[in-house]
Amino acid sequence: MNKHTKPTLQKIEQIFKELDYLVRYEKGTFNSGYCIVENTKIVVVNKFFDTEGRVNVLIEILSGVLEDDNVLTDKSKQFYRQLLKNSEVLLKSI
Repeated sequence: MNKHTKPTLQKIEQIFKELDYLVRYEKGTFNSGYCIVENTKIVVVNKFFDTEGRVNVLIEILSGVLEDDNVLTDKSKQFYRQLLKNSEVLLKSI
């Protein structure tokens, strides 16, 4: 099973930038490892997560906040669609 890498994390963070979201890594009491600050475009992720955990949480958040991937640049859209495809394959193998 492939682990997510720092470049993958950076590409996902870029998608959030394109959506005008600010991603912050902080400590706190997050039941799910992250929170989305109400009425703002700020995502706070548990800073103690490793790269793999950060990528997985950000993918989960993206699937909830990204209604239409056509708002992304072509490069980001292609990357996001590939991420989703890989996630589906991974879920089917479990």
